[in-house]
Amino acid sequence: MADAVEDRGASIRVTRLTAIPAGRKGYVKLETSEGITGWGEINNMVTPVACALAESLAEIVVGENPTRIEHLWQRLFRSHRNLRNGGLMMHTISAVDMALWDITGKLYGVPVYRLLGGPCRDKVWMYPSPKAIKVSPGGAHPHAGTPDMVEAILGRIGAARNKVGCDGAVMFDAHSMLPPPLVRQLGSYLKSDDLLFFEEGWVPGNIDVMRRVREAIPTPLATGERDRTIWEVREILEAQVIDILQPDCGHGGGITQMKKVATLAEANHVPIAPHCTMSYLGLTASLHVAASVPFFLIHEG
Repeated sequence: MADAVEDRGASIRVTRLTAIPAGRKGYVKLETSEGITGWGEINNMVTPVACALAESLAEIVVGENPTRIEHLWQRLFRSHRNLRNGGLMMHTISAVDMALWDITGKLYGVPVYRLLGGPCRDKVWMYPSPKAIKVSPGGAHPHAGTPDMVEAILGRIGAARNKVGCDGAVMFDAHSMLPPPLVRQLGSYLKSDDLLFFEEGWVPGNIDVMRRVREAIPTPLATGERDRTIWEVREILEAQVIDILQPDCGHGGGITQMKKVATLAEANHVPIAPHCTMSYLGLTASLHVAASVPFFLIHEG
């Protein structure tokens, strides 16, 4: 029986890696010996620098079998100890990883979510949409706020709630622009069901501050767009300071890491609400993961 199984992916090889800058975005193109091309997106980086890095990583990928995705991801991640886990390297690896999954799905003739275990849902809830809106504080704020400042933020939240209705979702993204004292002031006016989640009410990296914000805010808390790979996410999840995790497929290591991060979050009873500011290419990669994981809330698009 085993002898009759043909491994269609055994002989394919990557023949060329090209990185294409396009304004604020960069696109990685992988060509193969089978004529199958894969694409990935570099997002939110200094594009010429990231594209140059991507092309320098070609020596690791060209000549290799693109279906060995985990193996190649590990080689890319461990290739430079001084860039490892930094934003420049991880955003670039993310694009290469997307392209590898793209090739593999095309080779076997299935959507990538099939390779990830199959769909867990028929639809993916997304925002912004008529019934799901995220609002921002409207810019940076001082260390503590006046009643007018707090009222202005509450007004933004209230206007969004009126627009989506009681059956819609409102999310507030502080963008790390509200200092903790102002977050505490704002939290005293919020009810637990005012928001689907309160996002980034802190500067990432300080667990103690996150704990203090958790004590002050009655709504669910979310973070994760700037936390890369399972190694950075683990500390946040184990500290139990958030309710929703927001991995970004373009920032945290591509499809390979996003799937692992979602599993790690599931083990800590935390659903994912993927962050995404990419074009349709990167968004599609993220949606494949969102479709395949069991513990999912909503997706940014």
